[in-house]
Amino acid sequence: MCAQHDATEPRLDAGMKHHDHYAQRLPPWRNSLRKQLIPIVRWETPYLALLQQLRTPSLDSYFAFTANLGTHTFFMVMLPILFWCGYTNVGRAMVHMLAGGVFWSGFVKDMLCLPRPLSPPLYRITMSGSAALEYGFPSTHSTNAVSVAVYAIQTLRSAPNLHHPNVSLGLQMLFYFYAASIVFGRLYCGMHGFFDVIVGSLLGAALAVVQLMYGDMLDVWVASGTYVNPLILTLIILLLVRIHPEPADDCPCFDDSIAFAGVVIGCQIGAWHYHRSGFAIDYPIPSTVPFDLKSMGILKAAARILLGVVIIFVWRATMKPTLFKILPPIFRVLEHVRLNMPRVFFLSASKYTSIPTLRGDDNVIPPASELPQMLKNLAHPRKRSVSVGPQSAADAYETLAYRNRRRRESINSQDSIILEESAWSPSKEGSQNDPKLPPKSKANILLGVGLLPTPISSRVHSYEHMIGTGAPKATSITPPPEGDAGFAGDFSGVEQSPVEEENEKREIFMKLEKPRARYDVEVVTKLIVYGGIAWLAVEGNPILFELCQLGRG
Repeated sequence: MCAQHDATEPRLDAGMKHHDHYAQRLPPWRNSLRKQLIPIVRWETPYLALLQQLRTPSLDSYFAFTANLGTHTFFMVMLPILFWCGYTNVGRAMVHMLAGGVFWSGFVKDMLCLPRPLSPPLYRITMSGSAALEYGFPSTHSTNAVSVAVYAIQTLRSAPNLHHPNVSLGLQMLFYFYAASIVFGRLYCGMHGFFDVIVGSLLGAALAVVQLMYGDMLDVWVASGTYVNPLILTLIILLLVRIHPEPADDCPCFDDSIAFAGVVIGCQIGAWHYHRSGFAIDYPIPSTVPFDLKSMGILKAAARILLGVVIIFVWRATMKPTLFKILPPIFRVLEHVRLNMPRVFFLSASKYTSIPTLRGDDNVIPPASELPQMLKNLAHPRKRSVSVGPQSAADAYETLAYRNRRRRESINSQDSIILEESAWSPSKEGSQNDPKLPPKSKANILLGVGLLPTPISSRVHSYEHMIGTGAPKATSITPPPEGDAGFAGDFSGVEQSPVEEENEKREIFMKLEKPRARYDVEVVTKLIVYGGIAWLAVEGNPILFELCQLGRG
């Protein structure tokens, strides 16, 4: 038996909540800060829509595909390989920066609850079904990409004799291009605004600087001390997890933060113990995995990577269902004695009897059964999602708030009604003598039929009127829009009755994808599963490689 229906019903009826949703859900200081930043999202949206006039099918495919190079999944697949191929210092640095980027960007997202740039007028282009469900500020993709690029570029510059000068310069330019492509791609795909990527990039650069200055010191401190050192780090990480802000909507940012918190815990514990195992070497940092491609050969190196990846997926596939059976009874006991620590949007153990098979429950490492479909999608990047309209609760509430503000403004000014009706909702069947419409000049008529180029200011003004209109929809269309006809919506300057207002809210929220039920045991499950994955990457698999004659000996 799965979770009871009434336990999830309030989440499905979100459209009936009051427009002051965030004022009710957030502390006053967080809501005040959010209200100060919301105008930035509204201001930059028309300019982002203007940027999307650059869209072509090839660029759509390119930026949708390369966005995968900034995802958690990509980095989590690559990080263990760095450890197993002897680049332990690089792997540890990446763990620190990426975990910090995912955690702190998710921390700010859930604290401020700012929506992504509004759609319409934007088209959102993505190959990830969960990306649009998160808040927009700041951009985690930008944080990850910039932190990796800054760290790599500075590492190359600090070791000029490691590579030929031309090779070093080429690698540096490659990382510059990587970061710029990811950051600009978030704007092009309509997933983030200028403010999102700028702050995300600054956060990524700051994390890279901290890693370059103190990362090696931290590694030595963990490996050379007693068990107290990794224990202190573990307690600090668990404390940060506990104080992670509660979001006002059902946003999955916390889930990703938990996964990477588990990675850091497992990495530190594994490094401390591996340093004492007799299998590790101390160069360039303590607990480095021995690796020599010349003596081992390509086949042995490939075999150890394949074996390591299989073990990680076996661990994930067995531990998650096992913990889902073991933990709920324990959590019910803790809840009974009031020692549980509930979170909003997570069902307490007393409200369900068992956990059904969860689909799409992990944005970091997917189950092995989903890998063939993921590889197929990567092989055919044109099969992306191009969505128009609200896709998350944050989008929907912002759409409603913007519509209400526009209605209040238009009611206060008759001129606003005339401008709005004539500027953004013209009817081909409308009469030139319609008393509601202002007289059209010859230039205006030519602009309307596309015979004269539309001024940028007029285009931006047109996009401003599209904000908060339209119905949510997702298609797999390939060509970019050739006009504004794809945006639908009925905006009126007439004040709505309470019944009409509730119907409007219900219509918008019913078209959103309903969030799945989330269970309290998932937090501890992610910590254990991802802590185990990190331990396998840092210590478990390297020792197994030596025992299976796949090591350096």
